[in-house]
Amino acid sequence: MEIRHLVTFQKVATLLSFTRAAEELSYAQSSVTTQIRALETSLGVELFDRLGGRIRLTPAGEKLLEYAEQILALTEAARADVAGGDGPSGNLVVGTMESITSYRMPPLLEFFHHRFPKVQLSLRPSLCAETCHALRQGTFDIGFLMEQETRHQGLETVVLAEEPLVLVAAPGHALAGREDLSLDDLRAASILATEAGCAYRDLFEVELRGAETMPFLEFGTIEAIKRGVMSGLGISLLPEVTVATELEKGELATLSWDTPFSVHTQLAWRSGRRLSRELKLFIDQAVRLMRDETPLAESC
Repeated sequence: MEIRHLVTFQKVATLLSFTRAAEELSYAQSSVTTQIRALETSLGVELFDRLGGRIRLTPAGEKLLEYAEQILALTEAARADVAGGDGPSGNLVVGTMESITSYRMPPLLEFFHHRFPKVQLSLRPSLCAETCHALRQGTFDIGFLMEQETRHQGLETVVLAEEPLVLVAAPGHALAGREDLSLDDLRAASILATEAGCAYRDLFEVELRGAETMPFLEFGTIEAIKRGVMSGLGISLLPEVTVATELEKGELATLSWDTPFSVHTQLAWRSGRRLSRELKLFIDQAVRLMRDETPLAESC
């Protein structure tokens, strides 16, 4: 087995596409096919089932993927150890979301920019379910989640903080200043929200819906939602960290409704994965810079 063949195999196995693997590796697709066939010939097994235009790993391929990742991680560690002196380097693909990237991550991004400029952080906007899938498939190296659940099959996670949620409106909104708002009061209001698949939006929708479907006005970004709310278009449930400035300035008002559920900001990576020194560094610094002071249990 050649290292370059294992690199190609790992890329095809995680993407489940010869075409996309060729694009990311800057190879001709024929070169990817040739390398995979050479690897299959050397091992005497088929690594992929070809199903029309789709592929999937065979049981032998699944076993090899585990070994390939360990071999490649050791190869990278050996290269870094022997070269020495250069410090952490390389690329980390990070799954994240707007609320975390914009309001939680800046100290972490600043740290890596100044202290470890050779570590390139490639941020990939993604919903939590998509991030979990990408982590399990190996497309993302690490990912941030904001969910109610803190245990995820096939992933190791560390909880960074419980994320307070607040229901906000423009100060002049009809519900602003009212005490003990009921669900019926909220159901009668226009509600601005992120797209479906966002954990706190989905929980809020279930809480309001009951037996009926509640129409939400979907906006592409939290900034767009805030502007819509400040303009009087409706109310919105958002992480407190995203509206702290507007609340302090009086541009938004908190409504009198206690959120009956909670979500947690978490950091996740695939279980059993051998962590590179760069990935270990990222995890350690994320915990140091982003974790709430209140002790929170780790889970996996």
